[in-house]
Amino acid sequence: MVGMGWIAAKAQTSQPKFEIVVNAPEGETTIECVRGCGLAWIERGLNPNSRIMQTFKFRCGGTSDGRCSSSTVGGWIKP
Repeated sequence: MVGMGWIAAKAQTSQPKFEIVVNAPEGETTIECVRGCGLAWIERGLNPNSRIMQTFKFRCGGTSDGRCSSSTVGGWIKP
């Protein structure tokens, strides 16, 4: 029972340690964790099927002011 509880707890995605929003010009933008962290898009909440990644990219266009927001990107500290 203890082992099954531990497995179930490990399978759940932890809350991000920090959140960022990037305001960038239209086109593709890259957000990169250089060392000790991982990123995931979390605007609509944590997706248990998504993976935490080193580099996060987003693209947009056709905005009235020529600017785009990444919405919310969550970050996790890696040991």
